[in-house]
Amino acid sequence: MSVQPISLAVLREKYAKGGESAAADIFRRVAKALASVEKDPFFWEGQFLEVLEGGFIPAGRIMSAAGTDISATLINCFVQPVGDSVSEPDADGKPGIYVALREAAETMRRGGGVGYDFSRIRPKGAKVKGTASSASGPVSYMRVFDRSCETVESAGARRGAQMGVLRCDHPDIEDFIRAKDQPGELSNFNISVAVTDAFVRAVEQDAPWELVHRAEPGAAQIASGARRREDGLWVYRTVRARDLWELIMRSTYDHAEPGVLFLDRANADNNLGYCEVFEATNPCAEEWLPDYGCCCLGSIDLTRFVVRPFSAEVRFEFDRFAGLVGKAVRMLDNVLDLTYWPLEAQRAEAMAKRRIGLGFTGLGDALVMLGLKYDTQAARDFAAEVARRMRDAAYSASVDLAREKEPFPLFEAEKFLASGFAARLPEDLRRSIRECGLRNSHLLAIAPTGTISLAFADNVSNGIEPPYAWTYTRRKREADGSVREYQVEDHAYRLYRERGGDVANLPPHWVTALEISALDHMRMLEAVQPFIDTGISKTVNVPADYPFEAFKDLYLEAWRCGLKGLATYRPNPVTGAVLEAPAPAAAPGFDQSDPDRRLRLERVPEPTLASLRWRRRPRPSAGNPAWCYMVDHPWGSFAVFVGHLSDGTPFEVWVNGAEQPRGLGALAKSLSMDMRSNDRGWLKTKLESLMRASGDDGFDLPFPPDGEPVRVPSLVAGFARLVHYRCAELGAFSAIGKTPVLDALMSPKEPKTGPDGTLSWTVDVFNPATQDDFVMGLKELVLPNGQRRPYSVWLSGEYPRVLDGLCKSLSYDMRVVDPAWIGAKLRQLLDFPEPRGDFLAWVPGEGRKINYPSTVAYLARLMIHRYALLGILDEEGYPMEDMGIVTYEADNVVPLRARSAGAMEVRPGRRCGECGNYAVVLRDGCEFCTACGALGGCG
Repeated sequence: MSVQPISLAVLREKYAKGGESAAADIFRRVAKALASVEKDPFFWEGQFLEVLEGGFIPAGRIMSAAGTDISATLINCFVQPVGDSVSEPDADGKPGIYVALREAAETMRRGGGVGYDFSRIRPKGAKVKGTASSASGPVSYMRVFDRSCETVESAGARRGAQMGVLRCDHPDIEDFIRAKDQPGELSNFNISVAVTDAFVRAVEQDAPWELVHRAEPGAAQIASGARRREDGLWVYRTVRARDLWELIMRSTYDHAEPGVLFLDRANADNNLGYCEVFEATNPCAEEWLPDYGCCCLGSIDLTRFVVRPFSAEVRFEFDRFAGLVGKAVRMLDNVLDLTYWPLEAQRAEAMAKRRIGLGFTGLGDALVMLGLKYDTQAARDFAAEVARRMRDAAYSASVDLAREKEPFPLFEAEKFLASGFAARLPEDLRRSIRECGLRNSHLLAIAPTGTISLAFADNVSNGIEPPYAWTYTRRKREADGSVREYQVEDHAYRLYRERGGDVANLPPHWVTALEISALDHMRMLEAVQPFIDTGISKTVNVPADYPFEAFKDLYLEAWRCGLKGLATYRPNPVTGAVLEAPAPAAAPGFDQSDPDRRLRLERVPEPTLASLRWRRRPRPSAGNPAWCYMVDHPWGSFAVFVGHLSDGTPFEVWVNGAEQPRGLGALAKSLSMDMRSNDRGWLKTKLESLMRASGDDGFDLPFPPDGEPVRVPSLVAGFARLVHYRCAELGAFSAIGKTPVLDALMSPKEPKTGPDGTLSWTVDVFNPATQDDFVMGLKELVLPNGQRRPYSVWLSGEYPRVLDGLCKSLSYDMRVVDPAWIGAKLRQLLDFPEPRGDFLAWVPGEGRKINYPSTVAYLARLMIHRYALLGILDEEGYPMEDMGIVTYEADNVVPLRARSAGAMEVRPGRRCGECGNYAVVLRDGCEFCTACGALGGCG
């Protein structure tokens, strides 16, 4: 396929040097540079070039700087120590805080990101003997590091990334967890809590948890109960473990930070547990590293090994993949000898252990090409087999390198083979390692691959992730200050279309990140992690309404599964607007793969065109007749009007009168659109449903034509019965004909849950002008394509009971498979007025209030917002994709707004340097602007 323009633009901006203009130019430069340290550079240059052309993509620093005259490191990230001293080494030899700051600045200046454990810094208020003062605590010093990072520009014109870690037993842990609550605070840091096994067990047992440090507390803290333990540590405070866990989880739920790192699990699995200790990770958290340890990274594009994709004969070439793995290991090992080291301590650490991190990218796309759905056991089995083959080939290649070039200096065979990870290696590999040694202490890491996948692999899915979107538009600022729009397409999507696939109707196994349950995201990690000796960068995306209790349990489940850490991203709705429902249990028809389960439909109808006859009310030049009927209800008298054309076609209904019940006018307005549809069967079904609506306002309705009293179960039922009578009298139901809307119902009746219920999106509504005070809830289900859709709306509390009829009608509209239908219904209610019923309320998704003309109008706005959060409608109520059900025969209307497949919701976040919008979020371990599509700040 031809190169995507966006791929070429990113390649030239971030990686090309001198006269380079294409990937082939960069491959030649990098292959020559990495071969230069070999005894036979000419031979290995050709070999390395084949590897690069065959799908191996070294990390961004290697691709941008190898073979240039820039004094920049080829290493993406480091971990560096910070001691409990201002300038001198502390008791354990860790550098003083400002020495560590200087080392970090030098590292970032040369292009590397840095992770730190700040746990050694004494707590706020602790005694400082040398100056007879009180300590300010680790968070205060993190702000100093943050400002330094902001000031120092990394090689390649990007800001350095940082990871700040604090142990779960540090006395300042609560301040650390809240450190990024305020916008702009520690904006150059990712932060994570280092969680121990003892702490998780204390959470499970609801036990007390001691916050401790070796530094002596201040006098005030001792007076408040601080004490010294037998092991010499000072207990500053004791808290309830579950309360601290709740604080961590609440912050992560609301702000996607702090992350959670399982400290003991990482150390237990460390190949070098006999000579090093992990305390922190690199900024994207895929590598636990010791002091001055480095990430020497590269990824293999899995899609390059899928033969005959999208066909019945499709297969993955494991042997060819394993062959490429061996040569990629050699290339990364050479990086350690070629690179510029910002600090001598980094060089010494790397030479002693020769740690590298080979991984893969494009897993999500490879699965699609193989016909496997990401959230299935078959997909997890495949991914685990890929990881196993990669492990075996990488360790075998490192054995061969040890024979040729010697093992890493700190290699001790028996101690190494007794470690947690090495103990799981196949026996033949263990035998080879015992006999010949190993060139590299660690070999594997799955990192985020945002810009390198875009620039060098046609935008294959990132790392281990499923695709985030099949296509989207990116607005990129050019060098001259202008803005250009690029269409960004997923590699598998492009390839499928190129081979004749129908991208408008993608097969069911084509699922994106937001269509996969949180547990199934985590299960992929669980399947692959046993074969990766360091870690995996993966973001578990959860929807905005994901229940907090299920979210909290997700992290506990990750610990129980033996993972080394977990990162999640949850969109943050307007504070206080969304309430969480309890997680349901299984019932017939439920998706049981996730606590976040909804009803699941097995199939939906095909769209049918031309469902609306008119978009708006027709306006005959000579006017139109209308039938009027007076209703005397115990709550007031009002008139019902049904308007029709001269040929007898009914097209609208409305109510009039000072005593008309609140909400009935909104129902009439909504029914008018049903009357203007090209589907009399739909109108008849809708009215018959409303005629059965019950309530506490039943009455005897004098019914036309002779006024004989008929008992109706509610005012809504009586109103619907009158409209049905008049439409039947006009002959609307005498010849039903085609029923395009009725045929497009996802389910003719509202799907029912089992006794344990289903989750819903709920919002509190209060109109002080009318004293309406209630909760609106939207029940949701999952379609066969994985899309979540609302299918029913209900109210509970104090409100006009006539609104139950409106909800019943709108629930029918929600079940029309084309969301353009419910979008049109809700848009027509956005300006529905009510005398003295207007009120000030929050704009969903924004931190401001505006005046709404009525409670009904506000309900319509909230419902549209929910559809927008799910990526179905935009915030104006228009569909993100045009399915074709809602088309018009007349009125010369502007077509519905078109959206590309996989179009994304703009989410609030950090400011984007390219478009200026505050819309930068973490996507698959990389910074991603949901407004313009800019990608950056990842591996």
